Formats: sequence, structure tokens, C-alpha cells
Amino acid sequence: MAGSPEAARDGKRRRSRGEEEEAAAAPALRPAKLSRAELYRPPTSEELSRLKETEDLFHSSLLRLQIEELLKEVTLKETKKKKIDAFLREINSLLNAIPETSETELTDQTWLSSGVKVPFLQVPFSVKGKFRFLPPAELKVVGSYLLGTCIKPEVNVDMAVTMPREIFQDKDNLNQRYHRKRALYLAHIAQHLSKEKLFSSVKFAYMNDNHLKPILLLRPQGKDEKMVTVRLHACPPPDLFKPSRFYPNKNNVRTAWFMEQSTPKEGFAEPATPHYNNSILCDTVLVSHLHFLSNAASDFPGMKDGLALLKVWLNQRQLSKGLGCFSGFLISMLVAYLLVKRKIVKMMSGYQVLRSTLQFLATTDLSEMGISLAKDVDASLPTLDDFHQVFEVVFVDPSGLVNLCADITASKYHQVQFEAKRSMEILDDQMVDGFQVLLMTAKPMLRTFDHVFHLKHVSKLQGACKKMELLNELMDRGGNYVATALPFIVSLLARGLARRALLVAHSLPQIPEWPIDAEPPKHKDVGPLTFGILFTPGFAASVLEKGPQADHPEALDFQTFWGNKSELRRFQDGSICEAVLWEADTASQKRLIPEQIVRHLLKLHADIPESSISYMGALLESVISTGKEVSGTGEEAMVSVVCSYDDLSRKLWNLKGLPLTVTAVQGVHPALRYTDVFPPIPMKPIYSFHTRIKTKHLLLPSEGKPCPAYIAPLKIICHMEGSGQWPQDKEAIKRIKAAFHLQLAEVLQHQHQLLCRPAVTHTDVYKDGYVFRLQVAYHREPLVLKEVVTPEGMLKYQDTEESRQLELETLHLPYLTSSLHGLQQQHPVFGSTCRLAKRWISAQLLSDNISEECVDLLVAFLFVHPAPFTPPSSPQVGFLRFLDLLATFDWKNSPLIINLNAGLTDADCTEIKSKFLAARSRLPVMFIATPKDRWSSMWTQEQPSVQILQRLLVLASESLRALEEQLMDPLNNQDVKMVFRPPLDFYDVLIHLNPNQIPRHLENVDRPLKSFSRGVVKNSTATKILFPVVDYDPVQCYLQELRDAFSDLALFFYDKHGGEVIAVLWKPLSFQPQPFKVSNMKGRMVTTLNSELVCVPNVEAILEDFEVLGDGLVKSVEARTEKWTI
Repeated sequence: MAGSPEAARDGKRRRSRGEEEEAAAAPALRPAKLSRAELYRPPTSEELSRLKETEDLFHSSLLRLQIEELLKEVTLKETKKKKIDAFLREINSLLNAIPETSETELTDQTWLSSGVKVPFLQVPFSVKGKFRFLPPAELKVVGSYLLGTCIKPEVNVDMAVTMPREIFQDKDNLNQRYHRKRALYLAHIAQHLSKEKLFSSVKFAYMNDNHLKPILLLRPQGKDEKMVTVRLHACPPPDLFKPSRFYPNKNNVRTAWFMEQSTPKEGFAEPATPHYNNSILCDTVLVSHLHFLSNAASDFPGMKDGLALLKVWLNQRQLSKGLGCFSGFLISMLVAYLLVKRKIVKMMSGYQVLRSTLQFLATTDLSEMGISLAKDVDASLPTLDDFHQVFEVVFVDPSGLVNLCADITASKYHQVQFEAKRSMEILDDQMVDGFQVLLMTAKPMLRTFDHVFHLKHVSKLQGACKKMELLNELMDRGGNYVATALPFIVSLLARGLARRALLVAHSLPQIPEWPIDAEPPKHKDVGPLTFGILFTPGFAASVLEKGPQADHPEALDFQTFWGNKSELRRFQDGSICEAVLWEADTASQKRLIPEQIVRHLLKLHADIPESSISYMGALLESVISTGKEVSGTGEEAMVSVVCSYDDLSRKLWNLKGLPLTVTAVQGVHPALRYTDVFPPIPMKPIYSFHTRIKTKHLLLPSEGKPCPAYIAPLKIICHMEGSGQWPQDKEAIKRIKAAFHLQLAEVLQHQHQLLCRPAVTHTDVYKDGYVFRLQVAYHREPLVLKEVVTPEGMLKYQDTEESRQLELETLHLPYLTSSLHGLQQQHPVFGSTCRLAKRWISAQLLSDNISEECVDLLVAFLFVHPAPFTPPSSPQVGFLRFLDLLATFDWKNSPLIINLNAGLTDADCTEIKSKFLAARSRLPVMFIATPKDRWSSMWTQEQPSVQILQRLLVLASESLRALEEQLMDPLNNQDVKMVFRPPLDFYDVLIHLNPNQIPRHLENVDRPLKSFSRGVVKNSTATKILFPVVDYDPVQCYLQELRDAFSDLALFFYDKHGGEVIAVLWKPLSFQPQPFKVSNMKGRMVTTLNSELVCVPNVEAILEDFEVLGDGLVKSVEARTEKWTI
């Protein structure tokens, strides 16, 4: 990727080595002693203007420095230029020495050696005209190299090779004769240059992937191979053709020739061939464009810098390569246009040029109102309207003949426009690091668009051209059906998705270069085409497409567009309209309505079968879908939990007969903020799987039966009102709370007939098949816990572990839950994205090492601060960005600031950053700041540890790479669950579990084929039922025992969502022999080392203990002894 940060980093590494050597040779530098007068002299006018500019334009002087550093990285060094110039001189002399050939018919190509194939698809083959090779009339370097706007890492130097007038005849403008002569001319040059030792490779490519315009690529020999690519463009001598022959409405390709008919039809009007005409005209103006741009760039250093920044900006957005790209040349012409129109002046800096150009792009729609560089209005020249009739986007060059945007589709221009608007918003936003976001962050399609789909078999577009009757356009494009059909396909989709999508974009068809002895690539060699859809939040999932009223003339058009899907419907306001209703019941199906639209429209209007469309919108969602029947991805289950909770909280507020009233009810369970990976399902126990304790009306899991299903208690905090009667002693407060728990159970049972089970620390309530766990809170209790009496008898307050834990549970967690619940209301896919992220972390066996709240906050960051993207509108794109955030964020040197509810100002963020840097060594490795938690990063205080975070980053970057590879490769099978299967070869011991005793076995990534009833069925309306067993997961109990017994020797990892393996990693330090003491003997045995008694871990006994502790749950213990030695 040209101008990419990777290149910049490589450059930095190479440069630093050279600088070190120079530094070693030079004497040590000492600070310069300045005299008092020099120290206090007034600033020069130049310094003043720089300071003023920094203050007005850049948010900070840091942005200015970052931009200067980037420009240094991407511009060519002088030494490189000298080497390139020498290489160009050698090419020049070689080209002039190529021998001429005798004249032959154009179709007789036997004079070419078999080692070279003509780089042109000669369809139809027969064509009139003669050809001979004569040495070039002129050689000239054109393009960005001479202007100094060439940027690394891909340095291309363009060379115009002017073909001599003698090789052309009359009517060479017709039927691709000129293009074929051009291709033969380059083939002959290639044949001779390929024998030279000067070049490491001589290859053909298509210029901007336009197959009418092959070019020759030359690269130098040896270690300089990567340094430069010289591109030879063959072009006609000046004044060879009359410009008027190539006006956009003229025809230069005869239908009878193209269709291989013997005689043209009588009275048949030939269609215009604007793209064909434009491709010839482009060759005639190469040199004049160079003069035009060099005039613009003279004494304007800001233009060079501005163009370098704009090219990096385009490269990061994948807009600068392929057929119909927004190329570096085009952006240079645009900057020159702004200079002519005085929107830019020569005083401006590179950053101002960048801003002005983006501003212009954001506010000007060239597909509606084109622009022209032609100065004097020559009445005979075509007008802008003439261009608009045949081209989608119009930008006319200084000659008034060439449309520089001929190949760009309206959709691609709208994408550029959208990106420019978004970039201007980012540059004006004080809270965002504009430099990092705009110029250093790549925006591949998969992470930019909410849904991506591929057209697998591009050859199907031939049928589309027939169906859409695009013969004239196909002729104009020289038979290239991909380029012909693409604009029509995209505008079709844009119309069908008009209300749902902000943007429908397509990838740019690209054909790689090929060796000179190979046949030129066919049109289908562009590989699959990718389309991206960016949704309008709120509308994307609507099931109805409402059309015009039945008696309106537009109704017929609507019917034709939607085909058999359109039907008459009566609406509530009494109107009878055409409408399309899409079938979708669950939220996840509604998100996929765009897929139904895309498949339907492409089949109906373009004859593209469904099998050729590979839709990648929601492949990952299968890992969070629940149950065998199609029940979606659990959003509906989550809503019913929240409804039941709302009802319970209303009942709690209105309880009568309590000594103190309930002042607030706050949910803290992840399901109540929509981020629980598998939402609770209403449950009722099957008694035969339990043993009953009759006296207490309780159930116990039965030993011989499989473990009952897991029922999660949904925790709710009930705040009681303050009163002078509350005691001031911590033990007494606990007793009072226990009494409240008993009373709450009694009152709820009496007033609302709810089944309750009180305990000292909480009361469990069984309602609608869910179990809610109520916990009473008293607002002064944390303060009472902080009281400490000093030896002198003084009372002072300080944080204790107990008070911190209580504050977390009763204050911070409820606040976080309500904030994230609010975020879910704004962004409906927030919850599902969190669930995917947590499912992935759990699948990697790391869920015990990073808190759920921390993951929820990381995902919230993607929605609150999405720049340079828009907030995700599908869980999959949210998840990909989550992996990218984990893998690329600089955790060591930066705090992750999440501005929930816009509670932080710019000054607050600056303060957090500076305090963070000052106290870095004392802070957690992953530091997350929010408006209510600026300095302590409470959710990452204990974990993850440095090692776990490092492991997480490696896994995230690998998973992201693997996923993006799979999602961008529609021709292979997509098993996206691959990144949810953890690599186990990293661990020392694996403890395999018995699936019967894993209550959440059905949540496994690879769902078991057959599973059995877990002793619980869906909720029924029975009134008298016994209380189910709550929060019982044998695997978690076993894990707790293992950690209690062996935490000093090993780490234990487990996927709590139905994992069948516990992975064990020995701690390296515990394997070092220790001196023999009785206190050191736990889990160890005595051996002698160098005739001294030492203790080492007794691994065999420990592995046996693993089995003994997990009797009935553990199937086998697999030790990978080759992994460690004692």
C-alpha cells in the first residue's frame, strides 16, 4: 500500500541504522551556547507566521510535527533520484537503438518472436491496416516523478514513447487499429529489452486496468529492483488525429466490424463511443498535462506536500488503484483546478491544500455538476452537458476534450465524497487524533462497510450485459463486460437500497501485471468483485418497502422494478399503495433483508444466479445463536428478560409493609444491558432429575443423572432509603440487610405470589421462568467500611478491599449497566457486537482473565469513537473492528478514553493523558478511562496481566488476519468458526471433561450433534413449582478447587460456554528446585541435586490429584510431558 505506515516504519528502521553509523563517526554533539542577545531576540516573520498557522489550523503543534515526519518518510531522497535518473538515461539509449522492421498487415504477427505475446485481446481478430516498427520519434518523462510528487513505497516513473508518424495510416482511429498498433509497438520493444542485462524484469500491465491501454513495466537489476518501476506509454505524434473525430458523441467503432457481420445494416445510426474516444485522446495530451501541472507546482512547495498527503489518504481508503480509481494524477489535476479557481493560493502549506481539497470534494458532486479546466470557450468544443450525457462523472482537462473521470462510476465518486465529508468532520473534531485516524489507519472494505458481498463469477456479467441490453456500451468498452455492467449493477442496487443504505460501493477491478511471454489476461481475470453496503441507522432493518399509490403513473415503474415481489396493500391511513413486504421475524433476519433485496434484484434485472453471490454480512452470528430451531441470535430473548425485570422493579417500588421504602432498583447483570453472550431462557425444573428435600421444599441435582441446565441468577441492587435508625457498625448493617432480605421475600410472596428463597446476602425471586437475585444496599455502608481507628484512638477513612468491592457492586456497576443500556438504545447492534467479542475471548480460554465489563467498554469505544469509520451497523463489522482495536492500540503508551454520555471535555482528556504518562509504571497494563472513572481504571485493575494482554494481542491480530482472508475469498468454503477454536498446543496439560456434567454444553462453538434434556424445560404456566437449582456449574466448582489447591504451580484456562477441555500451563518459576523445608513440601517431592536435598514439583502426583478432585467430571488427563522438564 503506497504511503502506508508499514512503509514508513520500514523506512525508519533503515534510516536509523545509517544514522547510527554517522553518529558514531561524528564527534559527540554538545548543546550550543547561545548569547543572551540571541536567546531573547524577537522571532522572525517566518517564525511568527509558522506559529500563527499552527495556532489557527492545527489542533496542536504535534499534528504539524506528525505531518512533517510522514512527508519525510514518503518523499524520495536525493540519492534515490540520482540512481533513477541514471537508469532512465540507459533506457533512453536502449530504446533509440531498437532496429526497425518491414511493413506487414496488422493481422500478420509472425514477425514477433514466440517469446512475446501481443498484450491486447484481439477480439474480433480481423482488422484492416498495416504495421511496421520504427524507432521512437521522441522520449519524454511525464507524470509525478518530474513534479516531485512521487511517493514511496511504490515509485512509478512514467515515460511517454512517441511513435513516429510514418507507421500510421488514415482511419487508424477506427475499430481499435490505433490501439493494436500501440500494443504491437510495445511488444516489439519488450522483445528487445527482455534480452538486456539491465533489467530484472520486463512485464506488461494495463494502465489503470483499462485493457485497451497496455503499458510496459521495467525494473532495474539487483538490490535496486524494488526502488523504481519505469512505465512505458506509447503515444501518437502530435496532430496525428483531428480532435473533432473524438468528441464524446462521435462513433469510432463500427457495429458491423465488432459483431463480425459482412455488411452494415441499411439506415442504421452508429452509436457514440465516448470511452473509446477518450482512451485515444488521453494519449495525445500526456505532455501538455505535464506542462500544465508543472506550471501549477512552480514556486508552490505546499502543493507537493499536499499531494503527498492526499495520495496517502486515497491509498488508505483503497481508492487509488484499479479501473475507475481516483488516481494520484487525477487528484493532482484537481488541486491544479482549485489553484486556477483561486480556492487554493500558492502561499498555502501542504495541510491547507489537503483541507481545501477535501472540503471541495465534500461539497461538490461532479456526477451532477461537472467542472472544466478549459480556459477560452471555443464554441466548437463539446459542452459539459455533452459530457454529462455519456459519462457518469465529469472533470474536463485544459484541452476541453478529455474527461479525466471517464472510468469513474458515480458510486465510486460518491464514496470519495462521503470519505471527504467524514474526514472534514474528523479534522474539525478536537477530541480525535486526526493524523492517526486519517492518514495512518487503513480502511479495507470489510471493516468499513456494514455488509459485504462478492460476485464470485464475474463471467456472469456477460449475461447481465445481454439482459440489460448494453451492446453499444460493450462495444465502446472494447468488449470489457465487467466495466460495462458495473455502473448499471451498482446504480440498480443503490436504487433498491435507497432508504436503507447511505452508500453502496464496489471494489475496483484489478488485473495484476503479467510476463511478456504469457497471453494477456481475459476480462474475467479480475477475480471476484466485492460490494459494500453502509447502512442508514434505523432504516436498514425495516420489513416494508412502500411504493406510490396504485393510481399514480409511478406505480407501474415500481412494479417493473420489484417484479413479482410488488403487491397492492392497504395502509392504516386508508391509502392503497404498491408495496414490497420482506419476510423476517427475528432481529438477525431483519438485518439480512438487504441480502434478500440484492439477490432478488440481481436475479430479476441482471440474470445473475443466487449461487454466484456470496453474501458475507452475518457469517459470524452463528456462534451466538441459541437453540436448534431458528430463533435468531437471542435479541428477542434479551428483550423479554428486560421486560420481566422492568415489571419486577415496578413491583419493588410499590411494595407495602416494608419498614423502609425501596428508593432505587438497578440491574447489574450483563443481560440487563443486552450484552450477555447467551441470554437466560425461561426455565422450569423436571423433578425426576433432582432429589427432593421434602422438609424444606428444595431440589438437589441427582447424582446418577446428567447435570441440570445452568440457571444464571440475574443480580439486582435494591437501594433502601436512608434513616437515622440504620446502625453505624458494619456487622450490624449486615444483620439488618439480612432481615430486609427475609422481609422482601415474605412481602413479594404475599403481595405478588412470587416464589422466593431468602438468604443472608440476597433473596432469589423466581419470576416468568427467570431467577432474579435481589441484593439490598445502604448508601452509607461503604463509608462505614472505610472507617479505621488508629493506635492513638483517632478515626480516619481509607479505602479497604471490602469497601472498594462494595462500591463497585452497588455504585459503579449499576451506573455502567445503565450507560451501556442507553448505548444499546442508540445503536441496536451494540449488544450483539459485545456478545461476539466475549464469545471469542471465552473461546480463546481467556474469559477468567479479563472482566466482562472491560470487554463491554472496549466495544463501547467502537461505537462512541468510531473515527475514521461510521458506528457499526452489523455485529460482524463491529467484531472485526474490536479485534483490530485490541491488536493495534498502543496500550503501553496511551490510555483508552471512552467518552460515555459526552462526559469529558477536551481539557479532561489532555489531563488524563498527561497524568497517565506521569504515573505509567503504577497503572494497570490496560488502562481504560471513562467520565466516572478517570484515574483508577477499575475494570482492569487486577487483570489482564501483561502476559495475558500480550497473548490476547497475538490472538487478535492472527484471528483478524485469518477472518479477513476468509471473508474476502468467496471461492473457498468459509468456516469462520476457525477463529473461535483455540490453539491447544500451547498448553502443558489438558484435562478432558465428561460432556454429561457440562451444563452449558450446548453453547459450545461446534454445537454437539446430539444432546440430551438437561432436566429443565421451557417455562410453563404452573403456579406451584419447587425452586430450581441456581448458579450450579460443576466445572466452575472444580476450577475453583484446582485454583485454590494449585495456583502457585499452574494457571488454569477454560471456555465457560460449554468447553470440553481445561487447559493447564505450569508456572516456570515453580519448576526451579527449592531448598528442602517442611513448609515447601506442598505438591513437591525430595530429590538430590549436587549432593544437596531439594524439592521439585511431583508432577505425576499432581496429575493424579487433578483426576481425584474431578471424579465423575474428568474423563481423562492428557499430559504433554515433552513441553517441560524439571
